[in-house]
Amino acid sequence: MRVTVIGTGYVGTVTGACLAYLGHRVTCVDTDESKIAKLQRGESPIYEPMLQEILELAAQRGGIDFRTSLDSVAAESDVIFIAVGTPPLPSGEANLAYLEAAARSVGAALDSSRFRVVVNKSTVPVGSANLVETLVREGMAEAPAEERRKVRFGVASNPEFLREGSAIADSLYPDRIVVGSGDDRVLDIMRELYAPLVAQTFEPPPGLPRPASLARVTLLVTSLTGAEMIKYAANAFLTMKIGYANEIANICERVGAEATEVMAGIGLDSRIGARFLNPGVGWGGSCFGKDVNALMHTAREYGYQARLLEASLEVNAAQRNTVIQKLQEKLFILKGRTIGLLGLAFKPDTDDLRDAPAVYIAERLLQMGARVKAYDPVAAQACRAQHPELRIRYCASAAELADDADALVVVTEWNEFRALDLADLAKRMVSPILVDGRNLYSQDAATAAGFDYIGVGRGARRAQQGTIAGVSQNRR
Repeated sequence: MRVTVIGTGYVGTVTGACLAYLGHRVTCVDTDESKIAKLQRGESPIYEPMLQEILELAAQRGGIDFRTSLDSVAAESDVIFIAVGTPPLPSGEANLAYLEAAARSVGAALDSSRFRVVVNKSTVPVGSANLVETLVREGMAEAPAEERRKVRFGVASNPEFLREGSAIADSLYPDRIVVGSGDDRVLDIMRELYAPLVAQTFEPPPGLPRPASLARVTLLVTSLTGAEMIKYAANAFLTMKIGYANEIANICERVGAEATEVMAGIGLDSRIGARFLNPGVGWGGSCFGKDVNALMHTAREYGYQARLLEASLEVNAAQRNTVIQKLQEKLFILKGRTIGLLGLAFKPDTDDLRDAPAVYIAERLLQMGARVKAYDPVAAQACRAQHPELRIRYCASAAELADDADALVVVTEWNEFRALDLADLAKRMVSPILVDGRNLYSQDAATAAGFDYIGVGRGARRAQQGTIAGVSQNRR
């Protein structure tokens, strides 16, 4: 099929590349000339594992090209994806300016040669599909009335469920595909578009094998508003699940339980599941906070207060401050101390710093008079460019980060960090304190390496040591 994708951000680039890999002919359009020039040179505009390889393979299969103008492309397309950004406004609602501009430009570019599907791929508030249909028609306003009456199109809502760092696997081997529409013509075209994914008939790309358990992908058909709600509801649930794990971890610290054991125990319950039950410094990224705020705004518009959603944001904000509290417990005074951050990106395998816990932690430490160093294998350059106000000393290795540091904080769980020589790091430091904000290391291993170790929700050993010390003291 002939596909156009408007927007070459994270979602648009990945969607276009994967659809072309499946054999569709794809054109990606963006008004950002620098992005398009980079893509035309065969370079990915974002950091995402396997994306560069998929772009190269896509050019050999269905074919993919990149342009700055939609005019001639839309008329040739069967499906037009709108995958532009919907950043949050100060009120919490989504900014639909880019979506509105894209929809109007689609209308201006359509003709009557064929029926087309205009797909909302952007994360948009409930009711946006209806808005897109109206805006597409408004974009056709300059065409003669006779021509406008002949133009045939339908709108679908097709939310994305991509995770940064594993977006290619999420695209090719998804948990589900959700398509919202009440138009049979639209649904027939979307089923044809996604047929290779649903049946898993395509050849897996080198280095990304198909999961052995995956034989077929569910394509769920819903109403337009149902599809829009599914995206928000899924992200909101995940924020609450992470927040719950952190709440329980904080209680575990106080009562002497081991949060990792507790999470393993409740995760074995099939009604709960183990994923997203990892205590830490909280979630970040571009989606969770934005989507929860947008859903809360929608709820308020309809006279409802979403208390669980409000609490999930509050818990996550408070969790980032636990790092500061743990450092104060160990160092007492942070002014003049040197703190090293292991990781800057909000999660591993990306250079995305949007709402990254590390940025918040660095800001708070600097405000308190601490000196901040950081090492991230990918995101350091992005942090320099996006946060020039942060007086961070960027290091080229974990060893350099440890040199003369008063404490290290694990903020991002990069796989590289799992294999670090902890004993060597401890020897390089002024005071070998390790605040493990992701519970990346075994407490026994870190202690054996010479660290004064503190994790998240790891109170069992401290409680046991306290009891033993108390008994010994009584015996003396």
